[in-house]
Formats: sequence, structure tokens, C-alpha cells
Amino acid sequence: MNTLAKSIVDRATGQIEPEPASASLISQVMREMGRKGGLKGGKARAVSLSKKRRAEIARKAASARWKKAD
Repeated sequence: MNTLAKSIVDRATGQIEPEPASASLISQVMREMGRKGGLKGGKARAVSLSKKRRAEIARKAASARWKKAD
């Protein structure tokens, strides 16, 4: 535990340069953050929409799907 504390203090004071994060680690973190927002957004949007507006959106989506089949 003391070693970890010392390394944190050394990095915070600039005595040791922090290791750069790898691209895969950054991608993983960003993916997880986006997933959290995505899970909340759909439910919140569904609650805020009226039944009529949801039906309009569904009708438009169905129309777009059927156009692709032609």
C-alpha cells in the first residue's frame, strides 16, 4: 500500500511521468461510458414521448424498412 501511495504522490508532483494510456484502453473506457449513456437515453426518451409521437416514429421506421426491401 505504501508503494502505491508513493507512486501516486510521485506522479502528482511530476517526479515520475505517467505512462501514456494505450489506444485499446482508451477505446474500452469510452465504449463503457457511451454504453452507460445509451442505456439511460432510450428509456428517458420513451417516457417523454406521447403515444401519438411514438406511433409516428414507428410508422416512419417501418416505412423506411419496407423501402429498403424494394
